[in-house]
Amino acid sequence: MCWFRATLLLLLAGNAWAERGDYVIGGGAEGDSADGLAVAAMIDYAVADATWLSASLARNTADLPLELKFETWYADVGIDHWLDPFGLRAGVAYWGDADILDSRDYLASAYWRTKTASFSLDYKRRDFELDIPGRQFFPRRSFDFFANGIGASASFDIGDKASLSFNGMSFDYSVDLAIDENAPVRDLLGVSRLGLLNSLVEYRFGSTLGLDAGDSRWSVSLARWKGAVDQGVTDSVTVRFLTPLGDSTDVEFGLGRDSSESYGDVTFFSIFLYFYGGS
Repeated sequence: MCWFRATLLLLLAGNAWAERGDYVIGGGAEGDSADGLAVAAMIDYAVADATWLSASLARNTADLPLELKFETWYADVGIDHWLDPFGLRAGVAYWGDADILDSRDYLASAYWRTKTASFSLDYKRRDFELDIPGRQFFPRRSFDFFANGIGASASFDIGDKASLSFNGMSFDYSVDLAIDENAPVRDLLGVSRLGLLNSLVEYRFGSTLGLDAGDSRWSVSLARWKGAVDQGVTDSVTVRFLTPLGDSTDVEFGLGRDSSESYGDVTFFSIFLYFYGGS
């Protein structure tokens, strides 16, 4: 759910050359034309010249069928250590609504990086718990399942003022979420851009083109993902503009649109602030 992490990774693309005590603090909000709203905050801190610690927290709420509501939380902590020219990342995360569906995630990446290019191999393990409320003669039910995700990402500079990046991940679930018997699960989790259902994906891949314009930066991102439960495919495009507000502060505006077989066409807008400090 922490959608600003894609931008953050670009901001921290040079973290291998950071010094102890450097930090980035960010926060902001995103809303969409379907009345969805999410807020998030993060911090990355260099505990050593080649080691970063990170943490983030995000939240959104939405209405569900059957007169239910959910409040989704996302939180993660991670560490990034640079071994020159290779690096390692590891992290743990919590996501979801404890009353309906939540997940404990474990992430690991190995990457190679220079000042002009990078490549990483990524692994994610997601352990889910789904609670189905009781209705009339049917008691409350709960069951666990998991997913293993394998992915990769790459980025490289195109001249002095442009960059191109690619990323993708595919998930293998321990249960078949797409079978007809799971139709009540689809109804329970809700079909919306910020809904729980939209975080259960079979695959996701995307690309971003970034262009420098003076001290500012434009980026255009394309993404596609397929839902693991409803099998719906979503195509998304996002344009972002990052520009300084001062010597140590940036603001980023984002405007995008999803075209989804699951929840239709949705337009979204975001604004984030980033504060930099240290040496």
